[in-house]
Amino acid sequence: MTIHEAPAAGDAAQTDRAAAAIAEVEAHTAHNYHPLPVVLATGEGAWVTDVDGVRYLDMLAGYSALNFGHRNPVLTAAVERQLGRLTLTSRAFHNDLLGVFGRELADLCGMDAILPMNTGAEAVETALKMARKWGVERKGVPEGRARIVVMSGNFHGRTTTIISFSDDPSARAGFGPYTPGFVTVPYGDAAALADAIDDDTVAVLLEPIQGEAGVLIPPDGYLRDVRRLCTQHNVLMLADEIQSGLGRTGETFACDHEGVVPDAYILGKALGGGILPVSAVVSRADVMGVFTAGVHGSTFGGNPLACAVGIEVVRMLATGEPQARARELGAVLADLLAELPRDRVSAFRSRGLWAGIDIVGRTGRDVCEGLMRRGILAKDTHGSTIRLAPPIVIERADLEWAIGQLGEELGG
Repeated sequence: MTIHEAPAAGDAAQTDRAAAAIAEVEAHTAHNYHPLPVVLATGEGAWVTDVDGVRYLDMLAGYSALNFGHRNPVLTAAVERQLGRLTLTSRAFHNDLLGVFGRELADLCGMDAILPMNTGAEAVETALKMARKWGVERKGVPEGRARIVVMSGNFHGRTTTIISFSDDPSARAGFGPYTPGFVTVPYGDAAALADAIDDDTVAVLLEPIQGEAGVLIPPDGYLRDVRRLCTQHNVLMLADEIQSGLGRTGETFACDHEGVVPDAYILGKALGGGILPVSAVVSRADVMGVFTAGVHGSTFGGNPLACAVGIEVVRMLATGEPQARARELGAVLADLLAELPRDRVSAFRSRGLWAGIDIVGRTGRDVCEGLMRRGILAKDTHGSTIRLAPPIVIERADLEWAIGQLGEELGG
């Protein structure tokens, strides 16, 4: 086990260094985040070190972008090799890695083709455009009438279109007018979904597990019901696996837990190995075929540097080893969470190495600040919930230590 190292007592220079860095951020960047007061400088595996030399166990992993750990040697080596060759061509020209990346990612997903982008929100926007165009050209929905069903409590990004169907006031308020064409139903309610689908419905967009909402896991069989309804009504099932996919839950995709294959996977975060922003929509040829030259694009999407890291991520997942490790350690995590004091934790939900913990009597922010002082970094959401998503490479002893510290912080 790697022990957390406390800062040297009375080292005012260290404190000044961190304070100066935070002040510079506050002075020169928009205040659209409220980070914990820690300034990180280096990282390796599941551990990070701040500018004062204090080490912390990362139990957030960049919202699952760092599934394979900080500075994973396989991924960093791939990027370093490619840096000496070619970094960007734009899609005006071919590069020698995009075809390889496309084939191997499509194979991993059991699909035909990919459309590479950069951020997760871009990939969601791409999937929405794809579904609308498919609805008009393939299903015959009149132009301008395509409807997409989304879920309450969703989080798919913060672009104008995406926040138009968000029910999070902090993401939505003040940014209207909003993009029409979306209808919201309760997450996990298959009957409500069935009632919402009509002749103009072209897609159902959902997270198989809702991450930002607090790692909400739908009822057993729900994803199968969604798949059945989409097939029955000739509607595309769009699975946003940006946080839940690529090994996080103990399977390649969270949809795999119910044996469900959507019509399109929306991927991001871990696809770039925590090194570069890499995202993609992956689908069948008949769906992806609605994209023709000039219809959609991205200068950086599919760039050779992104492809280099993406290829290695796909190959790591193809072995099944990250998924197996997340399953094994996920069982350990669930057992440890079950031992937390019941008077301090009203509920918890976990799937693989991903958990949401509902705290009693304190805010999630307060608990996360306490954990930070104990050498653990986590993130709160929705007031009294904290999320845990450690890198899959975390050592079992470190995981046990972290949950032990959480129990002590909660007063257990």
